[in-house]
Amino acid sequence: MTLTRDQRLPAWSAVTPGRLAHIERVAALVEEWARRMGVPDSDRSRWLRATWLHDALRDAPPATLARWAPDAVVPAELRHGPASAACAEAQGEHDRAVLDAVRYHSVGHAGWEIPGRVLYCADYLEPGRPFDRERRRELAERFPDDPAGVLAAVAADRIAYTVRSGWPLLQPTVDLWNSLAVASGSR
Repeated sequence: MTLTRDQRLPAWSAVTPGRLAHIERVAALVEEWARRMGVPDSDRSRWLRATWLHDALRDAPPATLARWAPDAVVPAELRHGPASAACAEAQGEHDRAVLDAVRYHSVGHAGWEIPGRVLYCADYLEPGRPFDRERRRELAERFPDDPAGVLAAVAADRIAYTVRSGWPLLQPTVDLWNSLAVASGSR
């Protein structure tokens, strides 16, 4: 599946204007990071495909989400990731790293390659979100120099929010956190 800069979202996407603005901010942040990190165009393309696909079905009707992700073991609010990945795959996206980035962008995934890690951070750190702006801006600025450290900080923030909200931690989230703790040498 190829998404050009002109095409951006796939024809099957279902997004509101507000959601499109969010996706555009995430894409701008990913573009900036790719430029600052000097990543090859092929990697940048993968990062951006994941970015443009991650919320492609965020505003789709529940029936569409259920059709594309009938076995997703996530709350209804999070079904858009698995549904978008399944639809993208059916439409020709076969890069496993891109599909995993899209599928797990809301919950995390221990087995992510760099596209998933980049998307998870950029989705959280994009400047349009109204909370904790200064901290998120600092993390976004630091990402190109310390992607592992920023990923751990973003995961900690997202997990803390989930706990404060009284929602259960899903297994992929727990697995991501445990993999980050092991990688950092924590016990």
